[in-house]
Amino acid sequence: MALFLAMTAGSSPTPWLLSIASALARFGPWLSAVVMLWAGLRQRDERGYLLALLCMAAIGSLAAHALASTLGYSRPFMLGLTPSHLAHGGSDGLPSTHATVMGLVAFGMLVRRPLRRYGLAAMALALATGWARIHVGVHFPLDVVAGLGLAAALLTGFLVVQWQLRVRLGASAAEPVVLPPAPSAIAPSHREKPLP
Repeated sequence: MALFLAMTAGSSPTPWLLSIASALARFGPWLSAVVMLWAGLRQRDERGYLLALLCMAAIGSLAAHALASTLGYSRPFMLGLTPSHLAHGGSDGLPSTHATVMGLVAFGMLVRRPLRRYGLAAMALALATGWARIHVGVHFPLDVVAGLGLAAALLTGFLVVQWQLRVRLGASAAEPVVLPPAPSAIAPSHREKPLP
């Protein structure tokens, strides 16, 4: 709570800081999508992985929404701790869906060597957006940390499944192909009789 009160804009925000936070809170995920698109344009060999990562981000969004509605932790402005400086509905906030999705994209790119520099940019955006959503009063710091933790857990599961598929497909591809013996051109019944 002390960390939240130190980070939030509260009832007397600094106008220029609130403007930056509001812009990041709204457009941070879109900037993260631009980084991912740019990575796909620059790293052709990683496009399949990035597409799979995008699907994982969609699964992460659904998982975060489901978990938040199950846990039922209210957002700061819903508890009257701060005004909301961003138009927002009354859905529950733990874990943060923004942090989950943006964290998945960032972590997913950080674990791939050709995508690491894009992953660093995506992680900076994820952290900045997390701060911004705390500043405008729609999340607690724990919501953002929980979202990043969920992202890390989902990505770990995704990488384990990907590794298992690679091992199984690699093992089946490495097995020698045994062909049946080629049939004789002449049937056995014909071979037993002398040719005229």
